[in-house]
Amino acid sequence: MPAAQGKVVFLKPGQIMVSSEPVLVTTLLGSCVAVTIFSCRLRLGAICHAQLPSSDNPTGGEHDGYRGKYVDSAIRAMLERLLQRGALRGELEAKVFGGADMFDARGRMRSVGRQNSEMALRVLAHETVRVTKQDLGGERGRKIIFHSHTGEVLLKRMRKSGGC
Repeated sequence: MPAAQGKVVFLKPGQIMVSSEPVLVTTLLGSCVAVTIFSCRLRLGAICHAQLPSSDNPTGGEHDGYRGKYVDSAIRAMLERLLQRGALRGELEAKVFGGADMFDARGRMRSVGRQNSEMALRVLAHETVRVTKQDLGGERGRKIIFHSHTGEVLLKRMRKSGGC
């Protein structure tokens, strides 16, 4: 991509990014979930890369440094920042990716990937944010590229692990 169109950022697990500038945000997902939220009117986009479903734990998930680690608090943090910048809740569109079952989940009721996916969809529904696209579950990781100024997300499924 030519530099004149914006910069490229790699989003690490636990990070949140909100931008009205043209940024290509790329990340790799396994059981983690990435949620993008976009305001077309403001050309304002947000993305998170969350690792665990809920911040309801004694390690302090609601502290700012940890908000991006948890699906529920990451989505709420993105919404706060978008609304502070003038976005209206009714105009926001979300896309949700990831939540793969990367490890053998036998003997467990629900894998972390499934819990992450379910939490993302539950929080978005509770916050009345419309989900326009989702690609969740399965056994393969994903690479996504989020265009912060258009809301577009490009998706590539990775090869199944265990092969050459």
